[in-house]
Amino acid sequence: MTLPGWRDWAFALKTYAAAMLALYLALWIDLPRPYWALGTVYITSQVLSGATRSKAVYRLGGTALGAAVSVVLVPNLVGAPVLLSLAVALWVALCLFVALLDRTPASYLPMLAGYTAALIGFPAVDDPGAIFDTAVARAEEIGLGIVCASLVATLVLPQSAAPAIVARLEGWLTEARTWTLAALQPTRTPRSDGTGHRLRLASDALALDGLGLALRNEATGAERAAAAFAPLRQHMLMVLPIVAALSDRVAALEQAGALPARLRALLSDLALWLSSDGSADDADRLRERIAGIDPPLDRDTTWTALLLASLAARLRDVIDLREDLRVLRGHLQAGTAPAAPLAFSYTARVTRIRHRDYGLAAFSAFGVFVGLLVCCAIWIATGWPDGSAAPMMGAVACCLFATQDDPAPQILGFTNSALVGALGAALYLFAILPLATSFEMVALALAPALILCGLAMTQPRTAAMGMGAALNGATLLALQNGYSGEFAPFANGVLASVVGMWVAAVVTRLVRSVGASWSARRLVRINRRSLAAAAEGRGAGHGLELAALMLDRVGLIAPRLAALPAGEGAALGDLLADVRVGINLVEVRRVRRRLAGEARTSVDEALLQAARRLRGRDGPDLRAALDDALDAVARTAHTPERRSALIGLTGVRRGLFSEAPGNRDAAPHPDAREMAA
Repeated sequence: MTLPGWRDWAFALKTYAAAMLALYLALWIDLPRPYWALGTVYITSQVLSGATRSKAVYRLGGTALGAAVSVVLVPNLVGAPVLLSLAVALWVALCLFVALLDRTPASYLPMLAGYTAALIGFPAVDDPGAIFDTAVARAEEIGLGIVCASLVATLVLPQSAAPAIVARLEGWLTEARTWTLAALQPTRTPRSDGTGHRLRLASDALALDGLGLALRNEATGAERAAAAFAPLRQHMLMVLPIVAALSDRVAALEQAGALPARLRALLSDLALWLSSDGSADDADRLRERIAGIDPPLDRDTTWTALLLASLAARLRDVIDLREDLRVLRGHLQAGTAPAAPLAFSYTARVTRIRHRDYGLAAFSAFGVFVGLLVCCAIWIATGWPDGSAAPMMGAVACCLFATQDDPAPQILGFTNSALVGALGAALYLFAILPLATSFEMVALALAPALILCGLAMTQPRTAAMGMGAALNGATLLALQNGYSGEFAPFANGVLASVVGMWVAAVVTRLVRSVGASWSARRLVRINRRSLAAAAEGRGAGHGLELAALMLDRVGLIAPRLAALPAGEGAALGDLLADVRVGINLVEVRRVRRRLAGEARTSVDEALLQAARRLRGRDGPDLRAALDDALDAVARTAHTPERRSALIGLTGVRRGLFSEAPGNRDAAPHPDAREMAA
């Protein structure tokens, strides 16, 4: 862990100040449990001011909704503990299911609505007649903490996400440029597979999502640049299949001895342009030279000509993407929104496409449902006076870590943070606070512990521990107007909370936990089903839409592959090749409507066989069907759709059969004699 810098200290001090402000106001208003306001500050606060503000809005809505549900359920079902437990467990599970389908801060609303009902409802069973007052008080306490956290984050040294985005973007662009320059080299010495490196680029692009959402919710002036972030993210992802296809075409032409000298010179000049700060005029001149090597695809077109046409299209895409990324980076640095249309315009249609995993969301919801019922069963069977804390904390622990493949270790870590918070609370409750006779003395006494928790929250490895210690410590300390240092209720509360989280960890391990390998393989299978649907004419209606969805999944697969042995990761196949196949399948499906006769019949047969193969079914030779389709389309009249169909079929064939020879005898290109030695 790196030593905290001034920004880390600033965040820790700001969070402590917000917590003390919330506690002071809660005590002044004489709310029943003012410590909820203090704890809420720590669960809401984020290092970036925009992230705190976005969480604050959704947490307010989730708190209000959860409080309303508790008011409805508790008075009507308090006489039937089993039914009340089932109802609350079902509500928490439903809310978690909805939350897991949304990977943005908006997911906080349903998630908080779920476990807030448990936080308010279970302790209220002893006095159901006061449930409305209790729910209102809890909503006020939590809302006060949220408002104080967002107010301090906005007004006191707000930290913008824009510099962090630009810094990460610079590193990403450097790695992507290195990969692109290697792809442009016609003669490449054998080297280790760069699949892991390419997938890491996808994962890093998705990792910017949180920063982009934080930028959108800022009040620093930089939020005007948020409009540049959505296309930026999608452009970054689209670099991956485009450059992978570029590398494939260059390698195929080099292997066939069909790279003319002028194409080699073009690739070299393009590499120089990418390595420098080339102007837009230089980009236009490169596009003109690409048009010069783009062959006409006549009736007797060769496999080499098809590869050259496909390469020309990818070279144009690389130039457009590079120009757009420079423009978008400039808008982020300047804090302005893009006004002019982008060169790679297709991406504008697919900026908000995300993978939604309904199966895993349902699986996670079932896990929290079972865990809550087990906690409630222990509470009801034992008649534990303070046992309500068990299902409360079990619900919180299950929901907070439901996005993990195996949440059990994180839940146990959260339990450890609760134990740390309990030890600190015991020290304060029985040794320090009895000596404090004013709010100022209480605030001064709490400062070391809370500031230390805030510092821990600035480091990724200790963030959960810091937040958990502050939240659980504040709850167990139970600061109110007047000192009440009774050991038995304190010990019961600690024990119930720990038991609830332990039960959540055990049930999660038995019911919900899956490995990284299982998740990665599942996402690969889902991608393959999307490809089959594209071949059948179902699913995404645009090639870039399908690519966006598949690349989003690739970004989710990438960090999981890092945890797998090399051989197991390699067995999942070339994930970027699948994306390229998907783009081309949708394009072929789109233009087939303009084909007629034998060409359309052959294309339909090739698409049918592709769908069979992608679903793992046996069928006729797919490569032969693709070759027949290429021959049939080549014999049709010249139209833009004919050319698109030829390039698309070529892309599908290269994606699925990269090691196979061409569909025709690849005669050398007329300019092959000009190739450099």
